[in-house]
Amino acid sequence: MATDIEQAGGTIEHVLNIKRCAAVVKGGRRFSFSALVVSGNGNGKVGYGYGKANEVPPAVQKAQKQAARDTIDVPVVEGTIPHQVIGRFGAAKVVLLPASPGTGIIAGQVVRSICEAAGIRDILTKSYGSNTPTVLVKATFDALQQLRTREEIERLRGVEVS
Repeated sequence: MATDIEQAGGTIEHVLNIKRCAAVVKGGRRFSFSALVVSGNGNGKVGYGYGKANEVPPAVQKAQKQAARDTIDVPVVEGTIPHQVIGRFGAAKVVLLPASPGTGIIAGQVVRSICEAAGIRDILTKSYGSNTPTVLVKATFDALQQLRTREEIERLRGVEVS
């Protein structure tokens, strides 16, 4: 159900999920909506947002605003990630593996949207446990935040990695 939105500033946005909630009141049901959006520049910056409102468009706009505000840097080395990483959140577990050039993005819809927005072109992924979009997004971002480049590891440890 991911909807692509290409913006003029070069940002890539995907609406991953829209949920409808009903509150039963005296006159009937009152509906509200929540939206989950992933936004990135296609060059190593990506974020996600979750917005709630009484109509769909304002919920999506709120989520887009939060996604633009809460971005993280993802090290992309030659179109893939530097090393294998496992992300966890709640009952979801996501494994991200680097892939050789030409492999493409082998992932489910939620993880694929995040990788496309981050600018990752070649990656292998597998998700275990819960397949709820919100939890999968948080588990994937947990994995992406653990990524380090070779230069970062050398600088942090103060040694040269062969």
